[in-house]
Amino acid sequence: MADGTARKRGRPRRTESDAAGTRDRILGAAREEFSERGYEKTSVRGIAKAAGVDPALVHHYFGTKEQVFAAAVEVAAAPALSGPDALADGPLDDMGERLTRFVFGIWENPATRMPILAIVRSAVNNETAATVFRRLVVTQLLRRVVDRLDLPDAELRAELAAAQLVGTAMLRYVIKMEPLASADVEQIIARVAPVVQGHLTGP
Repeated sequence: MADGTARKRGRPRRTESDAAGTRDRILGAAREEFSERGYEKTSVRGIAKAAGVDPALVHHYFGTKEQVFAAAVEVAAAPALSGPDALADGPLDDMGERLTRFVFGIWENPATRMPILAIVRSAVNNETAATVFRRLVVTQLLRRVVDRLDLPDAELRAELAAAQLVGTAMLRYVIKMEPLASADVEQIIARVAPVVQGHLTGP
């Protein structure tokens, strides 16, 4: 065609919407891969295959595997952990139940369980994932608890409470030990919350 409206042959131009869709698909695939396989056994090639894209595209959008992990998991988990601040409000004498309910609420929600599961499963044997886990727990969760405890050993108390919750969650959601794995979550909260409260405000 002689006029200036003729389009050149070749690939169609990628729009911002296309790019955003591709990024979201990669992130979703990465969360599934990390949660199922852990950090060590997950590869950029495996993420790309699950997302239906070329591995070079994963590197283009996110860089290294560590950067993909941070983008897919930490970014997804942080809003869940920082959510409505039920920890900063209310009396100290029921903070144990509020903290317990808050943590198990994250695990019970399918939308937030996957990124948390990916972090916990990976943190057991990988320092990169462990660093992400520590950063999330300390900055998004424990700091708000410590700020409420006017005690000289507030950090130790908050960490012991977190250990109780993380340990219980590991057995229920990661290791899936019975009968804990299939027990009603309200029953678990009722039993664990007093122990958490004891760590926070007990003698």
